[in-house]
Amino acid sequence: MTDKVVDASAIAAIVFNEPKRAIVEAKLAGAVLHAPAFIDVEMASVSLKKIRTGLYPQQTVLQMYRAYDLLTIRRSETILVEAVALAATMDLSLYDANYLWLARHLGVELVTLDGDLAKAAAKP
Repeated sequence: MTDKVVDASAIAAIVFNEPKRAIVEAKLAGAVLHAPAFIDVEMASVSLKKIRTGLYPQQTVLQMYRAYDLLTIRRSETILVEAVALAATMDLSLYDANYLWLARHLGVELVTLDGDLAKAAAKP
């Protein structure tokens, strides 16, 4: 099995059946998933944004969100001072820098649908 770091954009694609769901599932198939410990808060925030857009009724969004609890993701602490430095160097948000930091720390691929984060992950 291969280990991969996964961010909230990729997990949201699966949980909320977004158009790129199949792409993300193919990238994650058979992998052991890792994420910073705050991914739970990020996923709850995504759920709230989905409710506020009104695309689906609140109960539907909450039902979809419950699928998140079925995913096995290893949550890891990050070293924030190093993530802050990485965010400053790579011009990323602190949240995104934590995902990148974790992927680099573990020496594994970062799976994301965030274009800026994907570009940063491709840099040495």
